[in-house]
Amino acid sequence: MSTTTTYAVTGLTCSCCAKSVTTELNKIDGVHDVQVDVVPDSASRVTLTSSSDIAADDVRGAIEAAGYALSDPATA
Repeated sequence: MSTTTTYAVTGLTCSCCAKSVTTELNKIDGVHDVQVDVVPDSASRVTLTSSSDIAADDVRGAIEAAGYALSDPATA
């Protein structure tokens, strides 16, 4: 069974930003897929598909390591 969770992430402006976030999130155990919908000048949507629930602190840490900020998640 897969779990899909969507997060709002601020600061993303281009495909390079999306790649940085994707690279960091893929380092989390259990993450199978990362989809990033970049929305310049607004919160972008980052959707994770994983084999189980991923701790919000792990997601926040990965996004901050990429240089961006996480808003509250919304289950997709």
